Amino acid sequence: MKQTALQHYRSIGVQSGLTEASSHQLISMLFAGVADRLAAARGAIERGEVGRKGELISSAIAIIDNLRASLDHEQGQEIAGNLAALYDYIEQGLVQANLESDLARLREISALVHEIRSAWDAISGTVGTVGTVGESQ
Repeated sequence: MKQTALQHYRSIGVQSGLTEASSHQLISMLFAGVADRLAAARGAIERGEVGRKGELISSAIAIIDNLRASLDHEQGQEIAGNLAALYDYIEQGLVQANLESDLARLREISALVHEIRSAWDAISGTVGTVGTVGESQ
Protein backbone atom coordinates (compact mmCIF):
# COMPACT_ATOMS: atom_id res chain seq x y z
CA MET A 1 0.00 0.00 0.00
CA LYS A 2 2.79 2.45 0.90
CA GLN A 3 4.56 1.68 -2.38
CA THR A 4 1.46 2.55 -4.39
CA ALA A 5 1.10 5.90 -2.60
CA LEU A 6 4.78 6.66 -3.15
CA GLN A 7 4.50 5.82 -6.85
CA HIS A 8 1.44 8.05 -7.13
CA TYR A 9 3.26 10.91 -5.40
CA ARG A 10 6.26 10.54 -7.73
CA SER A 11 3.93 10.47 -10.73
CA ILE A 12 2.35 13.75 -9.66
CA GLY A 13 5.80 15.29 -9.17
CA VAL A 14 6.92 14.20 -12.62
CA GLN A 15 3.69 15.43 -14.22
CA SER A 16 3.96 18.86 -12.62
CA GLY A 17 7.65 19.04 -13.58
CA LEU A 18 6.73 18.28 -17.18
CA THR A 19 4.02 20.93 -17.21
CA GLU A 20 6.35 23.62 -15.93
CA ALA A 21 9.48 22.63 -17.85
CA SER A 22 10.83 24.51 -20.84
CA SER A 23 11.59 22.61 -24.03
CA HIS A 24 15.26 22.71 -23.06
CA GLN A 25 14.50 21.21 -19.65
CA LEU A 26 12.35 18.49 -21.22
CA ILE A 27 15.27 17.34 -23.36
CA SER A 28 17.46 17.31 -20.26
CA MET A 29 14.82 15.24 -18.47
CA LEU A 30 14.87 12.74 -21.34
CA PHE A 31 18.63 12.39 -21.00
CA ALA A 32 18.19 11.87 -17.26
CA GLY A 33 15.62 9.17 -18.00
CA VAL A 34 18.07 7.36 -20.27
CA ALA A 35 20.81 7.60 -17.64
CA ASP A 36 18.49 6.26 -14.92
CA ARG A 37 17.42 3.31 -17.06
CA LEU A 38 21.00 2.45 -17.98
CA ALA A 39 22.05 2.49 -14.32
CA ALA A 40 19.11 0.26 -13.43
CA ALA A 41 19.94 -2.05 -16.38
CA ARG A 42 23.50 -2.44 -15.07
CA GLY A 43 22.05 -3.45 -11.72
CA ALA A 44 19.68 -5.90 -13.40
CA ILE A 45 22.60 -7.51 -15.24
CA GLU A 46 24.57 -7.82 -12.00
CA ARG A 47 21.57 -9.50 -10.33
CA GLY A 48 20.90 -11.76 -13.31
CA GLU A 49 17.47 -10.22 -13.99
CA VAL A 50 17.43 -10.79 -17.75
CA GLY A 51 13.82 -9.74 -18.33
CA ARG A 52 14.16 -6.54 -16.32
CA LYS A 53 17.41 -5.69 -18.13
CA GLY A 54 15.62 -6.04 -21.46
CA GLU A 55 12.75 -3.81 -20.35
CA LEU A 56 15.08 -1.08 -19.13
CA ILE A 57 17.27 -1.10 -22.21
CA SER A 58 14.21 -1.11 -24.48
CA SER A 59 12.88 1.89 -22.59
CA ALA A 60 16.21 3.70 -22.98
CA ILE A 61 16.14 2.99 -26.73
CA ALA A 62 12.61 4.41 -26.94
CA ILE A 63 13.76 7.61 -25.24
CA ILE A 64 16.71 7.91 -27.62
CA ASP A 65 14.21 7.53 -30.49
CA ASN A 66 12.24 10.45 -29.04
CA LEU A 67 15.39 12.52 -28.78
CA ARG A 68 16.14 11.74 -32.43
CA ALA A 69 12.61 12.78 -33.38
CA SER A 70 13.20 16.16 -31.70
CA LEU A 71 16.13 16.97 -33.99
CA ASP A 72 15.49 19.83 -36.42
CA HIS A 73 17.67 18.99 -39.42
CA GLU A 74 16.72 22.21 -41.24
CA GLN A 75 17.86 24.53 -38.48
CA GLY A 76 20.44 22.29 -36.81
CA GLN A 77 21.98 20.99 -40.03
CA GLU A 78 25.43 19.60 -39.15
CA ILE A 79 24.81 19.43 -35.40
CA ALA A 80 21.51 17.62 -35.88
CA GLY A 81 23.17 15.21 -38.31
CA ASN A 82 25.99 14.52 -35.87
CA LEU A 83 23.53 13.93 -33.04
CA ALA A 84 21.46 11.59 -35.23
CA ALA A 85 24.60 9.55 -35.97
CA LEU A 86 25.50 9.51 -32.28
CA TYR A 87 21.98 8.38 -31.36
CA ASP A 88 22.32 5.56 -33.93
CA TYR A 89 25.61 4.52 -32.32
CA ILE A 90 24.02 4.61 -28.86
CA GLU A 91 21.08 2.48 -29.98
CA GLN A 92 23.35 -0.07 -31.66
CA GLY A 93 25.44 -0.22 -28.50
CA LEU A 94 22.35 -0.73 -26.37
CA VAL A 95 21.15 -3.57 -28.57
CA GLN A 96 24.57 -5.22 -28.30
CA ALA A 97 24.72 -4.66 -24.55
CA ASN A 98 21.27 -6.19 -24.20
CA LEU A 99 22.08 -9.27 -26.30
CA GLU A 100 25.39 -9.92 -24.54
CA SER A 101 24.58 -8.52 -21.06
CA ASP A 102 27.70 -6.44 -21.60
CA LEU A 103 28.38 -4.18 -18.60
CA ALA A 104 31.39 -2.54 -20.24
CA ARG A 105 29.29 -1.55 -23.25
CA LEU A 106 26.57 -0.15 -20.97
CA ARG A 107 29.19 1.89 -19.11
CA GLU A 108 30.49 3.25 -22.44
CA ILE A 109 26.98 4.23 -23.55
CA SER A 110 26.23 5.74 -20.13
CA ALA A 111 29.36 7.89 -20.42
CA LEU A 112 28.26 9.10 -23.87
CA VAL A 113 24.79 9.97 -22.60
CA HIS A 114 26.36 11.82 -19.67
CA GLU A 115 28.60 13.83 -22.03
CA ILE A 116 25.69 14.77 -24.29
CA ARG A 117 23.52 15.75 -21.34
CA SER A 118 26.31 17.83 -19.79
CA ALA A 119 26.83 19.68 -23.07
CA TRP A 120 23.07 20.20 -23.42
CA ASP A 121 22.79 21.53 -19.87
CA ALA A 122 25.79 23.82 -20.43
CA ILE A 123 24.06 25.64 -23.29
CA SER A 124 20.93 26.39 -21.26
CA GLY A 125 22.22 29.78 -20.25
CA THR A 126 23.45 30.69 -23.72
CA VAL A 127 20.26 30.03 -25.67
CA GLY A 128 16.94 31.64 -24.78
CA THR A 129 14.06 29.25 -24.80
CA VAL A 130 14.98 26.28 -26.93
CA GLY A 131 12.50 24.17 -28.85
CA THR A 132 13.78 21.24 -30.79
CA VAL A 133 17.50 20.74 -31.14
CA GLY A 134 18.87 23.42 -33.40
CA GLU A 135 15.77 25.59 -33.19
CA SER A 136 15.62 28.74 -31.06
CA GLN A 137 12.23 30.17 -30.26
